[in-house]
Amino acid sequence: MPVQSLAAYHDTNMTRSLLHLTASPPHQQLAVTVPPDGVALTGTIQVPGDKSISHRSLMLGAIAQGETRIQGLLLGEDPRSTAKCFRAMGVEISNLADEWVTVRGVGLGNLQEPADVLDAGNSGTTLRLMLGLLASHPDRVFTVTGDSSLRSRPMGRVIQPLTQMGATIWGRQGHTLAPLAVQGRSLKPTHYHSPIASAQVKSCVLLAGLLTEGPTTVTEPSLSRDHSERMLQAFGADLTLDQATRTVTVNGPTTLTGQTVIVPGDISSAAFWLVGAAITPGSELVIENVGVNPTRTGILEALQAMNADITLENQRLVTGEPIADLRVRYGPLTGATFSGDLIPRMIDEIPVLAVAALFAQGPTIIKDAAELRVKESDRLAVMATELNRMGANVTELPDGLEIAGGLSNLMGDQVDSFTDHRVGMSLAIAALRAQGTTTIQRAEAAAISYPTFLDTLKQVCGY
Repeated sequence: MPVQSLAAYHDTNMTRSLLHLTASPPHQQLAVTVPPDGVALTGTIQVPGDKSISHRSLMLGAIAQGETRIQGLLLGEDPRSTAKCFRAMGVEISNLADEWVTVRGVGLGNLQEPADVLDAGNSGTTLRLMLGLLASHPDRVFTVTGDSSLRSRPMGRVIQPLTQMGATIWGRQGHTLAPLAVQGRSLKPTHYHSPIASAQVKSCVLLAGLLTEGPTTVTEPSLSRDHSERMLQAFGADLTLDQATRTVTVNGPTTLTGQTVIVPGDISSAAFWLVGAAITPGSELVIENVGVNPTRTGILEALQAMNADITLENQRLVTGEPIADLRVRYGPLTGATFSGDLIPRMIDEIPVLAVAALFAQGPTIIKDAAELRVKESDRLAVMATELNRMGANVTELPDGLEIAGGLSNLMGDQVDSFTDHRVGMSLAIAALRAQGTTTIQRAEAAAISYPTFLDTLKQVCGY
Protein backbone atom coordinates (compact mmCIF):
# COMPACT_ATOMS: atom_id res chain seq x y z
CA MET A 1 0.00 0.00 0.00
CA PRO A 2 1.53 3.37 -0.94
CA VAL A 3 2.59 5.46 2.06
CA GLN A 4 1.74 9.17 1.92
CA SER A 5 4.96 10.38 3.53
CA LEU A 6 6.94 8.66 0.77
CA ALA A 7 4.60 9.35 -2.12
CA ALA A 8 5.10 13.07 -1.55
CA TYR A 9 8.58 12.73 -3.04
CA HIS A 10 7.51 12.10 -6.62
CA ASP A 11 9.51 14.70 -8.56
CA THR A 12 8.47 15.48 -12.12
CA ASN A 13 11.83 17.12 -12.88
CA MET A 14 13.82 13.89 -12.61
CA THR A 15 16.95 15.15 -14.31
CA ARG A 16 17.80 17.64 -11.56
CA SER A 17 16.84 15.51 -8.59
CA LEU A 18 19.21 13.33 -6.59
CA LEU A 19 16.27 11.31 -5.27
CA HIS A 20 12.91 10.50 -6.68
CA LEU A 21 10.16 8.09 -5.86
CA THR A 22 7.73 6.61 -8.34
CA ALA A 23 4.54 4.93 -7.25
CA SER A 24 3.11 1.91 -9.03
CA PRO A 25 0.55 0.43 -6.63
CA PRO A 26 0.82 -1.48 -4.48
CA HIS A 27 4.58 -0.84 -4.30
CA GLN A 28 6.94 2.09 -4.76
CA GLN A 29 10.49 2.43 -5.97
CA LEU A 30 13.14 4.91 -4.87
CA ALA A 31 15.75 5.98 -7.43
CA VAL A 32 19.03 7.38 -6.09
CA THR A 33 21.33 9.08 -8.61
CA VAL A 34 24.64 10.40 -7.29
CA PRO A 35 26.35 13.28 -9.20
CA PRO A 36 29.74 12.45 -10.78
CA ASP A 37 31.55 14.44 -8.10
CA GLY A 38 29.68 12.64 -5.31
CA VAL A 39 27.68 14.07 -2.44
CA ALA A 40 28.69 14.73 1.19
CA LEU A 41 26.34 14.27 4.13
CA THR A 42 26.36 17.40 6.29
CA GLY A 43 24.29 19.27 8.86
CA THR A 44 22.46 18.64 12.12
CA ILE A 45 19.54 16.23 12.22
CA GLN A 46 17.25 14.37 14.58
CA VAL A 47 15.88 10.87 14.11
CA PRO A 48 12.45 9.50 15.03
CA GLY A 49 11.70 8.21 18.51
CA ASP A 50 13.06 4.87 19.64
CA LYS A 51 10.79 2.11 18.34
CA SER A 52 11.37 -0.24 21.29
CA ILE A 53 10.59 2.46 23.85
CA SER A 54 7.57 3.66 21.83
CA HIS A 55 5.99 0.18 21.87
CA ARG A 56 6.61 -0.29 25.58
CA SER A 57 5.34 3.13 26.60
CA LEU A 58 2.03 2.46 24.80
CA MET A 59 1.68 -1.02 26.31
CA LEU A 60 2.58 -0.12 29.88
CA GLY A 61 0.46 3.01 29.69
CA ALA A 62 -2.46 0.85 28.55
CA ILE A 63 -2.29 -1.47 31.58
CA ALA A 64 -1.34 1.17 34.16
CA GLN A 65 -3.70 3.05 36.41
CA GLY A 66 -4.21 6.67 35.42
CA GLU A 67 -2.82 8.65 32.53
CA THR A 68 0.47 8.20 30.68
CA ARG A 69 1.80 11.07 28.55
CA ILE A 70 4.37 10.29 25.85
CA GLN A 71 6.50 12.80 23.95
CA GLY A 72 8.58 11.85 20.92
CA LEU A 73 6.67 8.66 20.13
CA LEU A 74 7.72 7.07 16.85
CA LEU A 75 4.93 7.70 14.33
CA GLY A 76 5.81 4.67 12.21
CA GLU A 77 3.53 1.82 11.21
CA ASP A 78 4.71 -0.55 13.97
CA PRO A 79 3.69 1.64 16.96
CA ARG A 80 0.44 2.41 15.16
CA SER A 81 -0.23 -1.34 15.13
CA THR A 82 0.34 -1.48 18.89
CA ALA A 83 -2.02 1.45 19.47
CA LYS A 84 -4.69 -0.10 17.24
CA CYS A 85 -4.56 -3.42 19.12
CA PHE A 86 -4.89 -1.84 22.54
CA ARG A 87 -7.66 0.50 21.42
CA ALA A 88 -9.54 -2.64 20.36
CA MET A 89 -9.18 -3.88 23.96
CA GLY A 90 -10.77 -0.79 25.49
CA VAL A 91 -7.79 1.52 25.98
CA GLU A 92 -8.21 5.19 25.10
CA ILE A 93 -5.17 6.44 23.15
CA SER A 94 -5.04 9.92 21.64
CA ASN A 95 -4.02 10.82 18.09
CA LEU A 96 -0.53 9.50 17.39
CA ALA A 97 0.20 12.50 15.16
CA ASP A 98 0.14 14.88 18.14
CA GLU A 99 3.31 16.09 19.87
CA TRP A 100 2.09 14.50 23.11
CA VAL A 101 0.29 11.15 23.03
CA THR A 102 -2.02 10.41 25.95
CA VAL A 103 -2.88 6.88 27.08
CA ARG A 104 -5.66 6.42 29.64
CA GLY A 105 -4.83 3.12 31.27
CA VAL A 106 -7.45 0.53 32.18
CA GLY A 107 -5.37 -1.01 34.97
CA LEU A 108 -3.64 -4.37 35.04
CA GLY A 109 -5.98 -7.28 34.29
CA ASN A 110 -8.69 -5.11 32.74
CA LEU A 111 -8.06 -5.43 29.03
CA GLN A 112 -11.36 -6.20 27.30
CA GLU A 113 -11.98 -9.19 25.08
CA PRO A 114 -11.94 -7.64 21.58
CA ALA A 115 -14.82 -7.99 19.16
CA ASP A 116 -12.52 -8.87 16.28
CA VAL A 117 -9.10 -10.30 15.48
CA LEU A 118 -6.18 -8.20 16.75
CA ASP A 119 -3.92 -7.24 13.83
CA ALA A 120 -0.26 -6.55 14.67
CA GLY A 121 0.56 -5.61 11.06
CA ASN A 122 4.28 -6.07 10.41
CA SER A 123 5.27 -5.66 14.05
CA GLY A 124 6.90 -8.65 15.74
CA THR A 125 7.35 -6.57 18.90
CA THR A 126 3.62 -5.87 19.09
CA LEU A 127 2.66 -9.52 18.69
CA ARG A 128 5.32 -11.13 20.86
CA LEU A 129 5.07 -8.73 23.80
CA MET A 130 1.28 -8.57 23.67
CA LEU A 131 1.02 -12.37 23.93
CA GLY A 132 2.38 -12.18 27.48
CA LEU A 133 -0.46 -9.87 28.50
CA LEU A 134 -3.19 -11.73 26.64
CA ALA A 135 -2.23 -15.15 27.99
CA SER A 136 -2.38 -13.88 31.59
CA HIS A 137 -5.86 -12.27 31.38
CA PRO A 138 -8.20 -14.98 32.73
CA ASP A 139 -11.54 -15.83 31.15
CA ARG A 140 -10.95 -13.94 27.92
CA VAL A 141 -10.26 -15.22 24.42
CA PHE A 142 -8.06 -13.34 21.95
CA THR A 143 -7.13 -14.00 18.33
CA VAL A 144 -4.05 -12.28 16.92
CA THR A 145 -2.55 -12.09 13.46
CA GLY A 146 -0.36 -9.90 11.25
CA ASP A 147 0.65 -9.33 7.67
CA SER A 148 2.12 -12.06 5.47
CA SER A 149 5.66 -11.36 6.74
CA LEU A 150 4.66 -11.54 10.40
CA ARG A 151 2.62 -14.70 9.85
CA SER A 152 5.80 -16.41 8.65
CA ARG A 153 7.97 -15.36 11.61
CA PRO A 154 8.51 -17.75 14.56
CA MET A 155 6.36 -17.25 17.66
CA GLY A 156 7.43 -20.48 19.35
CA ARG A 157 10.19 -18.63 21.18
CA VAL A 158 7.59 -16.77 23.27
CA ILE A 159 4.90 -19.45 23.23
CA GLN A 160 7.25 -21.96 24.86
CA PRO A 161 7.84 -20.00 28.09
CA LEU A 162 4.19 -18.95 28.23
CA THR A 163 3.13 -22.60 27.91
CA GLN A 164 5.58 -23.41 30.71
CA MET A 165 3.58 -20.90 32.80
CA GLY A 166 0.31 -22.68 31.92
CA ALA A 167 -0.84 -20.62 28.95
CA THR A 168 -3.14 -22.05 26.29
CA ILE A 169 -2.25 -20.88 22.79
CA TRP A 170 -3.15 -22.42 19.43
CA GLY A 171 -1.62 -21.62 16.07
CA ARG A 172 -0.34 -22.98 12.79
CA GLN A 173 2.56 -25.42 12.37
CA GLY A 174 2.64 -26.82 15.87
CA HIS A 175 1.28 -23.65 17.46
CA THR A 176 4.31 -21.60 16.37
CA LEU A 177 2.94 -19.34 13.63
CA ALA A 178 0.17 -16.73 13.55
CA PRO A 179 -2.75 -16.45 13.39
CA LEU A 180 -2.84 -17.44 17.07
CA ALA A 181 -5.76 -18.02 19.41
CA VAL A 182 -5.15 -17.32 23.11
CA GLN A 183 -7.30 -18.54 25.99
CA GLY A 184 -6.43 -16.25 28.90
CA ARG A 185 -5.70 -18.03 32.19
CA SER A 186 -4.27 -17.49 35.65
CA LEU A 187 -0.65 -18.42 35.06
CA LYS A 188 1.91 -19.88 37.42
CA PRO A 189 5.33 -18.31 38.08
CA THR A 190 8.39 -19.77 36.41
CA HIS A 191 12.13 -19.33 36.01
CA TYR A 192 12.75 -19.36 32.28
CA HIS A 193 16.28 -19.93 31.03
CA SER A 194 16.10 -18.45 27.55
CA PRO A 195 18.28 -20.19 24.95
CA ILE A 196 18.68 -16.88 23.10
CA ALA A 197 19.35 -13.30 24.12
CA SER A 198 16.07 -11.68 23.07
CA ALA A 199 14.44 -8.60 24.55
CA GLN A 200 11.14 -9.70 23.02
CA VAL A 201 11.22 -13.07 24.78
CA LYS A 202 12.30 -11.52 28.07
CA SER A 203 9.68 -8.76 27.86
CA CYS A 204 6.87 -11.17 26.98
CA VAL A 205 7.56 -13.33 30.03
CA LEU A 206 7.90 -10.31 32.35
CA LEU A 207 4.61 -8.87 31.11
CA ALA A 208 2.93 -12.21 31.76
CA GLY A 209 4.44 -12.16 35.25
CA LEU A 210 2.77 -8.86 36.14
CA LEU A 211 -0.54 -10.70 36.72
CA THR A 212 1.00 -13.91 38.08
CA GLU A 213 1.17 -14.67 41.79
CA GLY A 214 4.81 -14.93 42.86
CA PRO A 215 8.19 -14.36 41.19
CA THR A 216 8.56 -14.74 37.42
CA THR A 217 12.22 -14.87 36.38
CA VAL A 218 14.10 -14.79 33.08
CA THR A 219 17.80 -15.61 32.66
CA GLU A 220 19.53 -14.91 29.33
CA PRO A 221 22.76 -16.28 27.84
CA SER A 222 23.88 -12.69 27.21
CA LEU A 223 22.38 -9.31 27.92
CA SER A 224 19.69 -8.07 25.52
CA ARG A 225 18.27 -4.54 25.46
CA ASP A 226 16.79 -3.56 28.82
CA HIS A 227 14.13 -0.98 27.95
CA SER A 228 11.37 -3.12 29.49
CA GLU A 229 13.18 -3.41 32.80
CA ARG A 230 13.84 0.33 32.99
CA MET A 231 10.29 1.23 32.08
CA LEU A 232 8.65 -1.37 34.33
CA GLN A 233 10.59 0.03 37.27
CA ALA A 234 9.56 3.58 36.32
CA PHE A 235 5.89 2.52 36.23
CA GLY A 236 6.21 0.98 39.71
CA ALA A 237 6.64 -2.76 39.10
CA ASP A 238 8.37 -4.84 41.79
CA LEU A 239 11.44 -5.77 39.76
CA THR A 240 14.84 -7.12 40.76
CA LEU A 241 17.91 -7.34 38.52
CA ASP A 242 21.10 -9.35 38.70
CA GLN A 243 23.33 -8.17 35.86
CA ALA A 244 26.10 -10.59 36.79
CA THR A 245 23.86 -13.57 35.98
CA ARG A 246 21.76 -11.70 33.37
CA THR A 247 18.65 -12.43 35.41
CA VAL A 248 15.54 -10.31 35.97
CA THR A 249 12.57 -11.09 38.22
CA VAL A 250 9.15 -9.46 38.46
CA ASN A 251 7.07 -10.17 41.56
CA GLY A 252 3.36 -10.26 40.82
CA PRO A 253 0.65 -9.36 40.95
CA THR A 254 1.66 -5.73 40.87
CA THR A 255 0.20 -2.32 40.15
CA LEU A 256 1.51 0.08 37.54
CA THR A 257 0.96 3.84 37.65
CA GLY A 258 0.84 6.08 34.61
CA GLN A 259 3.96 8.13 33.89
CA THR A 260 5.37 10.86 31.65
CA VAL A 261 7.71 9.30 29.07
CA ILE A 262 10.15 11.20 26.88
CA VAL A 263 11.19 8.94 24.00
CA PRO A 264 14.79 9.48 22.81
CA GLY A 265 15.87 9.24 19.18
CA ASP A 266 16.28 5.67 17.94
CA ILE A 267 19.92 4.60 17.59
CA SER A 268 18.79 2.03 15.01
CA SER A 269 17.59 4.92 12.83
CA ALA A 270 20.70 6.97 13.60
CA ALA A 271 22.84 4.04 12.40
CA PHE A 272 21.98 4.77 8.76
CA TRP A 273 23.42 8.28 9.02
CA LEU A 274 26.40 7.15 11.09
CA VAL A 275 27.36 4.76 8.31
CA GLY A 276 26.40 7.14 5.49
CA ALA A 277 28.68 9.89 6.82
CA ALA A 278 31.46 7.46 7.79
CA ILE A 279 31.76 6.11 4.23
CA THR A 280 31.08 9.26 2.16
CA PRO A 281 34.02 11.66 1.57
CA GLY A 282 33.59 15.17 2.91
CA SER A 283 30.80 14.26 5.32
CA GLU A 284 30.25 15.56 8.85
CA LEU A 285 26.92 15.09 10.62
CA VAL A 286 25.57 15.77 14.10
CA ILE A 287 22.64 13.55 15.13
CA GLU A 288 20.92 15.05 18.17
CA ASN A 289 19.11 13.43 21.10
CA VAL A 290 19.95 9.80 20.37
CA GLY A 291 19.37 7.11 22.97
CA VAL A 292 22.68 5.51 23.97
CA ASN A 293 21.44 2.84 26.34
CA PRO A 294 24.46 0.52 26.79
CA THR A 295 22.38 -2.49 25.72
CA ARG A 296 21.86 -0.75 22.35
CA THR A 297 25.25 0.79 21.56
CA GLY A 298 26.78 -2.21 19.81
CA ILE A 299 26.70 -0.31 16.51
CA LEU A 300 28.79 2.49 18.03
CA GLU A 301 31.31 0.00 19.36
CA ALA A 302 31.45 -1.82 16.02
CA LEU A 303 31.98 1.32 13.95
CA GLN A 304 34.59 2.63 16.39
CA ALA A 305 36.37 -0.74 16.17
CA MET A 306 36.54 -0.07 12.42
CA ASN A 307 38.15 3.34 13.21
CA ALA A 308 35.05 5.39 12.39
CA ASP A 309 35.34 8.99 13.63
CA ILE A 310 32.37 9.16 16.03
CA THR A 311 32.17 11.22 19.22
CA LEU A 312 29.43 11.43 21.86
CA GLU A 313 28.59 14.99 22.94
CA ASN A 314 26.18 16.53 25.47
CA GLN A 315 25.61 13.23 27.31
CA ARG A 316 22.72 13.25 29.79
CA LEU A 317 19.87 11.21 31.30
CA VAL A 318 16.25 11.76 30.25
CA THR A 319 13.54 9.77 32.07
CA GLY A 320 16.06 7.11 33.01
CA GLU A 321 17.55 6.62 29.53
CA PRO A 322 21.05 7.87 28.58
CA ILE A 323 21.03 10.28 25.61
CA ALA A 324 23.78 11.99 23.60
CA ASP A 325 24.40 13.94 20.42
CA LEU A 326 26.49 11.92 17.97
CA ARG A 327 29.05 13.61 15.73
CA VAL A 328 30.37 11.53 12.84
CA ARG A 329 32.98 12.49 10.24
CA TYR A 330 34.19 10.69 7.13
CA GLY A 331 37.45 8.80 7.46
CA PRO A 332 39.14 5.58 6.36
CA LEU A 333 37.70 2.42 7.90
CA THR A 334 39.37 -0.93 8.60
CA GLY A 335 37.76 -4.36 8.58
CA ALA A 336 37.03 -6.21 11.81
CA THR A 337 35.41 -9.36 13.16
CA PHE A 338 32.20 -9.18 15.21
CA SER A 339 30.63 -12.03 17.18
CA GLY A 340 29.46 -13.15 20.61
CA ASP A 341 27.81 -10.85 23.14
CA LEU A 342 28.15 -7.80 20.88
CA ILE A 343 25.70 -9.18 18.30
CA PRO A 344 22.47 -8.91 20.38
CA ARG A 345 23.32 -5.27 21.09
CA MET A 346 23.40 -4.37 17.38
CA ILE A 347 21.21 -7.03 15.79
CA ASP A 348 19.00 -4.51 13.95
CA GLU A 349 21.98 -2.50 12.69
CA ILE A 350 23.91 -5.35 11.05
CA PRO A 351 22.44 -4.72 7.55
CA VAL A 352 23.82 -1.17 7.46
CA LEU A 353 27.05 -2.26 9.19
CA ALA A 354 27.56 -4.56 6.20
CA VAL A 355 27.39 -1.47 3.98
CA ALA A 356 30.14 0.21 6.02
CA ALA A 357 32.28 -2.92 5.70
CA LEU A 358 32.24 -2.68 1.90
CA PHE A 359 34.45 0.41 2.06
CA ALA A 360 36.78 -0.73 4.85
CA GLN A 361 40.31 -1.86 4.15
CA GLY A 362 40.46 -5.60 4.73
CA PRO A 363 37.70 -8.14 5.35
CA THR A 364 34.90 -7.86 7.88
CA ILE A 365 33.36 -11.02 9.36
CA ILE A 366 30.04 -11.06 11.21
CA LYS A 367 29.16 -14.26 13.11
CA ASP A 368 26.57 -15.48 15.65
CA ALA A 369 23.84 -13.52 13.84
CA ALA A 370 21.54 -16.36 12.71
CA GLU A 371 18.69 -14.39 14.33
CA LEU A 372 18.71 -12.21 11.20
CA ARG A 373 17.28 -15.09 9.19
CA VAL A 374 13.91 -14.78 10.95
CA LYS A 375 13.41 -11.02 10.82
CA GLU A 376 11.12 -9.24 8.34
CA SER A 377 13.23 -10.97 5.70
CA ASP A 378 16.21 -13.31 5.79
CA ARG A 379 18.50 -10.33 6.19
CA LEU A 380 21.70 -12.32 5.73
CA ALA A 381 20.61 -13.75 2.39
CA VAL A 382 18.97 -10.55 1.15
CA MET A 383 21.86 -8.22 2.03
CA ALA A 384 24.41 -10.56 0.46
CA THR A 385 22.37 -10.92 -2.74
CA GLU A 386 21.47 -7.26 -3.17
CA LEU A 387 24.91 -5.84 -2.33
CA ASN A 388 26.56 -8.33 -4.68
CA ARG A 389 24.15 -7.17 -7.38
CA MET A 390 25.78 -3.72 -6.96
CA GLY A 391 29.30 -5.12 -7.36
CA ALA A 392 30.19 -6.02 -3.79
CA ASN A 393 31.91 -9.21 -2.65
CA VAL A 394 29.78 -10.54 0.22
CA THR A 395 29.71 -14.20 1.20
CA GLU A 396 26.75 -15.54 3.12
CA LEU A 397 27.70 -17.63 6.17
CA PRO A 398 25.30 -19.90 8.10
CA ASP A 399 25.17 -17.35 10.92
CA GLY A 400 26.57 -14.20 9.36
CA LEU A 401 28.41 -12.52 6.51
CA GLU A 402 31.96 -12.22 5.23
CA ILE A 403 32.57 -8.94 3.43
CA ALA A 404 35.72 -8.51 1.37
CA GLY A 405 35.93 -4.72 1.71
CA GLY A 406 38.30 -2.44 -0.18
CA LEU A 407 35.74 -0.97 -2.59
CA SER A 408 36.05 2.55 -3.93
CA ASN A 409 32.50 2.63 -5.28
CA LEU A 410 29.52 0.41 -6.04
CA MET A 411 27.63 0.29 -9.32
CA GLY A 412 24.05 1.45 -9.50
CA ASP A 413 21.54 -1.30 -10.19
CA GLN A 414 17.97 -2.38 -9.46
CA VAL A 415 17.69 -3.84 -5.96
CA ASP A 416 14.83 -4.88 -3.71
CA SER A 417 13.97 -4.22 -0.05
CA PHE A 418 11.84 -7.41 0.09
CA THR A 419 9.44 -5.23 2.16
CA ASP A 420 12.07 -5.09 4.93
CA HIS A 421 12.46 -1.54 6.21
CA ARG A 422 16.04 -1.94 7.44
CA VAL A 423 17.15 -3.61 4.20
CA GLY A 424 15.59 -0.87 2.08
CA MET A 425 17.21 1.96 4.04
CA SER A 426 20.59 0.18 4.13
CA LEU A 427 20.50 -0.13 0.34
CA ALA A 428 19.69 3.58 0.07
CA ILE A 429 22.84 4.36 2.08
CA ALA A 430 24.86 2.00 -0.13
CA ALA A 431 23.49 3.85 -3.18
CA LEU A 432 25.22 7.04 -2.00
CA ARG A 433 28.52 5.36 -2.94
CA ALA A 434 27.29 3.92 -6.25
CA GLN A 435 28.02 5.18 -9.75
CA GLY A 436 24.90 5.73 -11.80
CA THR A 437 21.34 5.21 -10.62
CA THR A 438 20.28 2.73 -7.97
CA THR A 439 16.58 1.83 -7.95
CA ILE A 440 15.21 0.31 -4.75
CA GLN A 441 12.00 -1.65 -5.19
CA ARG A 442 9.32 -1.63 -2.46
CA ALA A 443 10.77 1.51 -0.88
CA GLU A 444 7.58 2.12 1.11
CA ALA A 445 8.87 -0.36 3.69
CA ALA A 446 10.86 2.48 5.32
CA ALA A 447 7.64 3.79 6.89
CA ILE A 448 7.57 0.79 9.24
CA SER A 449 10.18 2.43 11.47
CA TYR A 450 11.26 5.67 9.78
CA PRO A 451 8.44 7.46 7.94
CA THR A 452 10.58 10.60 7.38
CA PHE A 453 13.63 8.74 6.05
CA LEU A 454 13.47 10.42 2.63
CA ASP A 455 13.04 13.84 4.26
CA THR A 456 16.29 13.33 6.12
CA LEU A 457 18.09 11.80 3.14
CA LYS A 458 17.31 14.90 1.09
CA GLN A 459 18.30 17.17 3.98
CA VAL A 460 21.72 15.65 4.62
CA CYS A 461 22.51 15.49 0.90
CA GLY A 462 21.63 19.17 0.45
CA TYR A 463 18.57 18.72 -1.78
